[in-house]
Amino acid sequence: MTTNEIHERLKERFGDDVGPLSEPKVDPFCVVKRERIADVCRFLKTEPGLDLDFLEDETAVDWPKRNVIEVVYHLLSPRHNQRIRVKARTDEITPVPSVTGVFSSAVWYEREAWDMYGIYFSDHPDLRRLLTDYGFEGHPLRKDFPQTGYVEVRYDDEQKRVVYEPVRLREDWRSFDFLSPWEGTGLLPGDEKADEAAS
Repeated sequence: MTTNEIHERLKERFGDDVGPLSEPKVDPFCVVKRERIADVCRFLKTEPGLDLDFLEDETAVDWPKRNVIEVVYHLLSPRHNQRIRVKARTDEITPVPSVTGVFSSAVWYEREAWDMYGIYFSDHPDLRRLLTDYGFEGHPLRKDFPQTGYVEVRYDDEQKRVVYEPVRLREDWRSFDFLSPWEGTGLLPGDEKADEAAS
């Protein structure tokens, strides 16, 4: 069964809750209404002839200019060696239904998506941080998260423990020699030859 045929079966069952299949030049995917994602995953897993019963991955993509976070589900049918990607769109505050009732492995994927992107999954049995510390602030894979983070961690010999401190960016005094192109100045050594050739 081809990806187009799988998509046609989804459209027959869910109608307008399933968007069009993406163009063939990229890995095929379709966007599903957020509220129906668990039903769609259950259908893909249990429908005879589809057998997309292996959740390879569940991750996310942050699109801050559109105020959208896409949750991406990578499904595989080992029996038919067929894959499809399904996406559900949300924002930073709207919960996405958990698919842990369909795929037990989604427990870990959704914990990671919560930790890294801040996506809240409703009905998740154990939604807590997975990769960062319990007191960690923010979600590091969001585009609005600063590259330096909010706190820095170091071991203090005097206190004999790990210390968390706010990030302080120090700018040391530098001596500018103006020989580097990114330092920006008018005349660089050798530029006088260009003026002579022009005259």
